[in-house]
Amino acid sequence: MNIYVSNLSFIVRDEDLKEFFVEYGEVSSARVITDKVTGRSRGFGFVEMPDDEAARKAIKELDGGTVDGRAIKVTEARPREEKSTRSYAKW
Repeated sequence: MNIYVSNLSFIVRDEDLKEFFVEYGEVSSARVITDKVTGRSRGFGFVEMPDDEAARKAIKELDGGTVDGRAIKVTEARPREEKSTRSYAKW
């Protein structure tokens, strides 16, 4: 299951994010999303857990928890929406 974690402190790194979830089960990947230009955290990330039951337990117990003074939001990630391409009329 893919898990979305938001309202992360800007000092949280991939390894930290993984540590939040590993006590609930195996973590396939944990990634904090960073700005392409600055490399700075954007304050959210994704965690992949192969065991859906363990992932649901982690979501239930970690959602609303405090990390570095911030209440994090933990939910099941939604599929990424396709970006529409807009065509602009030429004047």
